[in-house]
Amino acid sequence: MLKLRGPDYCAGCASPLSAGTHAHWDAEARTVTCVACLVGSAEYDVAGLGCASTAYQRSASVAPPMARAPIERGTAGASAAREYERRKRNREHRTRQAHPHIGGLLLALRGQPQHEVAFRRGALGEAAVAESLERRTADSATVLLHDRLMPGGHGNIDHLAVAPTGIFVIDAKDWQGQVRVATPLFGKSKLLIAGRDCTKLIDGLDRQVAAVAMARPERWPVQGVLCFTRADLPLFGTTKMRSHLLLYRSALAKRLNARGAFSASEIEATALALATAFPPA
Repeated sequence: MLKLRGPDYCAGCASPLSAGTHAHWDAEARTVTCVACLVGSAEYDVAGLGCASTAYQRSASVAPPMARAPIERGTAGASAAREYERRKRNREHRTRQAHPHIGGLLLALRGQPQHEVAFRRGALGEAAVAESLERRTADSATVLLHDRLMPGGHGNIDHLAVAPTGIFVIDAKDWQGQVRVATPLFGKSKLLIAGRDCTKLIDGLDRQVAAVAMARPERWPVQGVLCFTRADLPLFGTTKMRSHLLLYRSALAKRLNARGAFSASEIEATALALATAFPPA
C-alpha cells in the first residue's frame, strides 16, 4: 500500500484515483488497485500491513468486487454519415417543394453537390480505417475508440487508439493524390495533397491532440496521426509534420501492435477514462 504521487486509475474497477489516495501498487504489473477492490479480493488490509485479518476477511465476504464498466467504443463514421443524410434529405425536400411536378427529375439530373459527397466519403473512409485497424490489432491489447466528440461539441475525433506504447489520435482521410510536406527556406511548412494546401488538417490534429493530452493519465504519451486510405505517400522513410505521423493503415497498425510499457489492464483503464471524457459523437 502506498500514497499515489499522481493521478491514476484502478486496475480493478477503472475508477479515477487522485494524487494522495492510498492504493495498492503492483510493481510487476505496474498497476494500482483501489481500497474498495482490495476489500472485494480480501488480500490486504486498508492500512497496508500485509495479509488481512480474520475479521477483515469476514467483512470482505459481504463486499464483492466492483464490476468493470463497459467501454463504449462508438461507431466509425457515424456523425459524418448522419450529416450526409441530413444534408441530402434537406436538399431533396427543398427541390421537391420548389418544383412539385419535376422535382424528382431535377434531383436525378443534378446529382449530389460536393459538400454532400465529402461527408459521405468521410464516413466511408473512417469506416475503412476502423475495419482495418480492428482486424490488424485483434490479437493485441490495443483498444480502439471511434467517432468521439470533442469537449464543448466543437468537432470530433475520428479514432482514438490506446496501445502498449501510448495513445494515438487518428484522423482518417479518404483522399487521393500525392502527399508531401513543403518546407520553404522562409516561412512555415505546408501540407500539400494533390498540389493543394491542406495544412488545416494538421491544425485540426493539433487541437485534437491537445484535448486528449489534457484528459490522459499523466505518464501516457500522445501521438497524432493522419491515416490515409488512398493517397500517395513517399515510398521511403516516415513522413511527419509538427510531430504528427502521416501513415497508411498497415503502417499504423504495426505501431499499435508494437511492444510497449503499458499493460493490458492499464490500457483498458485508460481507454475507459478516455471513452468517458470523449463520448461517442
